[in-house]
Amino acid sequence: MSGDATIVLMWEARAVEGRGGELLEWARARSAELSREPARRELLRAPQDRVLVMTWWEGASYADDLPELPEPDAALITRPVHRWRFEAVG
Repeated sequence: MSGDATIVLMWEARAVEGRGGELLEWARARSAELSREPARRELLRAPQDRVLVMTWWEGASYADDLPELPEPDAALITRPVHRWRFEAVG
């Protein structure tokens, strides 16, 4: 995968039942504290108290070290965070 691409990082976590709003706010705050600003950022939620954060990084390559959200406190989530990295194709 080449440089000068757009890399999309996806971060997804499932909150302990009933704590989805808290996880969403935690993710919103952490995504605002990234060491640099992504070209685009989206926060989404889904049933079962799941939260998804997507960030777009222009001019990056697949292997670049890009800022990512950390793991939330284990008491807030039901399983480890899932992370994916994609290269946008036009």
